[in-house]
Amino acid sequence: MKTENIPADIKSKSLKEARNEINEILIKLESKNLDLSNAENTYKRLIQLNKHIENLFKMKSKEISKS
Repeated sequence: MKTENIPADIKSKSLKEARNEINEILIKLESKNLDLSNAENTYKRLIQLNKHIENLFKMKSKEISKS
């Protein structure tokens, strides 16, 4: 997934905010009362959040390498 495919509301999240939302999504997906009609969109958002976190780590790694 390219960075361009990540929605702006996710790109603006800090690492902590993204991680918290991921935790909330995981709780929803693991619950027994899962709404299957919404599960696919929820899972896609989870993937987008994960990619955003990966991008944040890559940027930080580049910063560390330069110094």
